[in-house]
Amino acid sequence: QVQLVESGGGLVQAGDSLRLTCSASGGTFSADAVAWFRQAPGKEHEFVAALSWSGDSPYYHNSVKGRFTISTDNAKNTVYLQMNSLKPDDTAVYYCATGTPGLRLWMPDEYDLWGQGTPVTVSS
Repeated sequence: QVQLVESGGGLVQAGDSLRLTCSASGGTFSADAVAWFRQAPGKEHEFVAALSWSGDSPYYHNSVKGRFTISTDNAKNTVYLQMNSLKPDDTAVYYCATGTPGLRLWMPDEYDLWGQGTPVTVSS
């Protein structure tokens, strides 16, 4: 059974960059789409970015557009989230997830396989 494993989080300063990695342990990403979500303390899961395997353009939350980039390797074993120009508001636990969301790429409930998360803290 495929499991998702995130890594790459850490403590950085505002303006710094981080690259998060989501690996499909035990297989490849077989669902229709993969996405990154984040959850800050006391808040709900927030959509960050999504990538459909159909080849459509990646989809981003407005708050990260132009700063974050979602990408994958050709073997569909790993998905990345390159995060540049980080801000304190980006502080959260970041999760990758896969599912069959159709047009609802931003909805957490549309994803049925989640990783354990990796924490990102951005200091001002």
